Amino acid sequence: MEDAVPYRSPHFYQLGADAQSALVKRSVVIKGHKTSISLEDIFWAALRHIALDQNTTISEIVARIDAKRNGSTRSSAIRQYIMAD
Repeated sequence: MEDAVPYRSPHFYQLGADAQSALVKRSVVIKGHKTSISLEDIFWAALRHIALDQNTTISEIVARIDAKRNGSTRSSAIRQYIMAD
């Protein structure tokens, strides 16, 4: 496994002039079920860093967030989790 990468808030990742803020849809597995999540690239990057730092997978991070969300969409809950950290 790669060396742990320190977590950096989404504010650390500045989108360049050529970067787009369009949503990127990716699949994750939650409780054995594959589901799609749409997030901006900056949030996917933050999730990757959190997963590396915690020596786990993005799917596991999302499953933990999902278990604690109340009423918000999964994507919104992930954004809130990342911004609160």
